[in-house]
Amino acid sequence: MTTAREIMTEGAECIGAEETVLQAAEKMKELGVGALPICGSDNKLKGMLTDRDIVVKVLAEGKDPATCKAGDLSQGEAVTIGADDDAQEILRTMARHKVRRLPVIDGHDLIGMVAQADVARALPDAKVGDLLETLSA
Repeated sequence: MTTAREIMTEGAECIGAEETVLQAAEKMKELGVGALPICGSDNKLKGMLTDRDIVVKVLAEGKDPATCKAGDLSQGEAVTIGADDDAQEILRTMARHKVRRLPVIDGHDLIGMVAQADVARALPDAKVGDLLETLSA
């Protein structure tokens, strides 16, 4: 069966918890992505930061993205997937947590990201359709 390791996008880059939201936005632009994992000084995953988080939780609230820390926006434990978890587990995890992107962990190391687009390319249309329906509800 297809695993997260087989369909993920490799080389996910973190934004440091102490880096600013402005630096995160610049990194998102540079990488052409809409989300970044937030990593602490111990290099462990602390959460995820999305472009929507920046708009809703920083800009719309009148906060300064040049002083607001990325780590201040992480909410609880990040939802992840193991590198060797199968496609069914990816679908279940995305649906259960209503997330469109999952950091892929091998042991304690972040090795990639599985996004909704990766799932769409790798899995049968019916399974992808069920996921999209769940995430859109």
